[in-house]
Amino acid sequence: MKKSLLILFALFIGLNVFGQRRRSMSGIPNTQREPTEQEIAKREREIEERKAEFINNFITTLEADDFQKEIIKQYVTSYFEAKIAILKTKFQHRIDRDEALKHLEDTHFADIAELISESDMVKIKELMKGDFKEKEVVKEKKKKRKSRKRNKGK
Repeated sequence: MKKSLLILFALFIGLNVFGQRRRSMSGIPNTQREPTEQEIAKREREIEERKAEFINNFITTLEADDFQKEIIKQYVTSYFEAKIAILKTKFQHRIDRDEALKHLEDTHFADIAELISESDMVKIKELMKGDFKEKEVVKEKKKKRKSRKRNKGK
């Protein structure tokens, strides 16, 4: 009885280990098929929603008025679209891609530099470099929501 229970337990553990080996080292499952059109469309929709959420979180950190925020939002959206287009374009050398990205960073927000404040322009440059900390903004939003609920409940 003990031996059969021990063998059954070892077999169970062995099957679990084998099932987990199908995943690669990065944790991505190895699929045997291409994604369907629906899965591709769903993923693109999720990416667009996430991009809009990210931009809205960034916009809340700016000190500009609503009109300026809307203009900045349009510029940031077009910046990300142009950056993705550059990254998808095949270049012969990496240097060419880097130059194209640098040119985009230098020229894209030049039109609105005089329209917005210096502190907002610094925040936009941080966003372009990738230094924007979205988690801090989300935490502050949660704190504000909680304080509103507490004040509303009293």
